[in-house]
Amino acid sequence: MYGSDSDGLRAARAQLVGYSARLLDDGLAVGSAGNMSIRTVDAVAITPSGIPYNGMRPEDVCLVAMDGTELANSETPSTETPMHLAIYAATAAAAVVHTHSPEVIALSASRSELPAIHYAITGLGGPVRVAPYVRFGSAGLAAAAVGALDGRSAVILRNHGAVTYGRDLAQAYDRALLLEWLARTYRMALSYGEPATLSAAELDEVTAETRRRRYGERRQP
Repeated sequence: MYGSDSDGLRAARAQLVGYSARLLDDGLAVGSAGNMSIRTVDAVAITPSGIPYNGMRPEDVCLVAMDGTELANSETPSTETPMHLAIYAATAAAAVVHTHSPEVIALSASRSELPAIHYAITGLGGPVRVAPYVRFGSAGLAAAAVGALDGRSAVILRNHGAVTYGRDLAQAYDRALLLEWLARTYRMALSYGEPATLSAAELDEVTAETRRRRYGERRQP
């Protein structure tokens, strides 16, 4: 988590601008859709509303307190600020990424969850739930997202998009990419017929083995 001093906030803002540009390149959003944030010690840095990513500057990134109070912003914070704040209040998240990725949106319109089509879904906590549709920017959407995130680090929002969180922005963003890949893989599997999916016991075995091997962790020097 970044500190609340000027250097920490500057780093958080710069990172948000950099990753926001990637949303377009990676096909996770179009125009100015989607948003992301980083929790600092005593505030949340969040992308502004309505500013195209290719024109966003670090000084455009907004700061809000955990109660939603704006902290001397030159731009309007994202319309999904209530959802970001609700996720921070309910989890240990240090960063949140909200996407409008096409595979996930397509799945959200026809399924109640993304099943375990591949064991990599354990990186999101298991099968990803689809939260019921609620209007964007509302307290109801924030509550629906938090409810569907229970035990997960990703949620799909019906007819809207997806949200992932992590210990930092890099992890939250990687989870957004993984979620879109899993949704695309599931769609491809459906084209062959009804796909086999992994059971809860099989996923638990993957999780246990991942922990035993400390998979993905760097070796200490």
